[in-house]
Amino acid sequence: METFIEVDHHQCPKGSYRMEGDIFLSKKILPENRVISVLSDGLGSGVKAGVLSTLTATMAITCMAGNVPIERAAQIIHQTLPVCSERRIRYATFTIVDVRGNQEVRILEYDNPPYVLIRDGEIVEVQKTVARLPSRYGRKTTISLSSFVAKPGDRIIVFSDGVVQSGIGTPAMPLGWGTEGVKKFLQEVVQRDPTLSARELAHTVVRKSLWNDALEAKDDITCGVLYFRNPRRALVLTGPPVAIERDKELASIFSVYRGKRIICGGTTATILARELGKQVRVCLQNIDPEVPPASEMEGADLVTEGILTLGKTAELLDGNLQGRTHRPSTKNAAYLLMEQLLNSDIVDFVVGTRINEAHQDPSMPMELEIRRNIVKRIAQLLEERYLKEVHIQFI
Repeated sequence: METFIEVDHHQCPKGSYRMEGDIFLSKKILPENRVISVLSDGLGSGVKAGVLSTLTATMAITCMAGNVPIERAAQIIHQTLPVCSERRIRYATFTIVDVRGNQEVRILEYDNPPYVLIRDGEIVEVQKTVARLPSRYGRKTTISLSSFVAKPGDRIIVFSDGVVQSGIGTPAMPLGWGTEGVKKFLQEVVQRDPTLSARELAHTVVRKSLWNDALEAKDDITCGVLYFRNPRRALVLTGPPVAIERDKELASIFSVYRGKRIICGGTTATILARELGKQVRVCLQNIDPEVPPASEMEGADLVTEGILTLGKTAELLDGNLQGRTHRPSTKNAAYLLMEQLLNSDIVDFVVGTRINEAHQDPSMPMELEIRRNIVKRIAQLLEERYLKEVHIQFI
């Protein structure tokens, strides 16, 4: 089975700031079977730092996507970035991870903490080449270059200095958490749970960093993870098939699917329950007035209402900016659906095209168009923002 690269990150801003000075951007180039990720840390915190880090990461992504040699890309960014007149340093640092063919990895580091490679639960030290860039004000600027062939199960973890410097000045960590402390923590976490997702690992690192800082970040904290793994699949069935005769086909798709199985829609759940001889039971936990409650059916990992829940899920995915999930007050059905989608790598949507007469006049197929558009919106978000692989089949 081909290896899938799960890419995710998590972050939080410094203290009372509402915007991070760090950014983590990723881009998937399907024709080249390539993934590019960039972590940039702007000097200082807040809006100004965020703008500079975004500029830096965007330039890096653009250069790499245009097949500019990685050393040349670093030089272009280095020469473009303004220099602080007082501290004589560039206004942003960055790390570029370029993965080709799901295994050939090249990494460039420019003043960020060194990345960590975990393989089979152990830290792997990769040989690096140091190059010098021309600099103003007499300050020598160097970059580190490394390359290796990734293996299934590998994790590449990148993080800003808000992670390694967390806890600084405290009795337990007078000099901060430090690179070695981060490495030890990562190794322990992965050894405890070898299947831990990139998303969960990034969250774990940020939570630990915040804990080191007594829950008030002393600097912007960002962690990004690339995880080379066998793909995790999810099936989402929503809407009844165009003809009643195809109900059995829908049930067959559900029965033979290997992966998470999700049903979105009361009519869809009723059809599957009838065809498979199952029962659907409404869950009365985590009641939310804005989202109909989830249900349970044997063989299904999640059963929800249809269009309303899908619409709320799209809102949650769209609001999950900069690695900070805007969670509802309760873990409602939309939140549970979002979690299932984000924890999967390949998502297969099967969308029924029958007009639901229980909802409206069958001569006006508005509901069908709404369902299609919402599914397409969710698919777009999953592909572009979360680098998932999405397939849509109409039935």
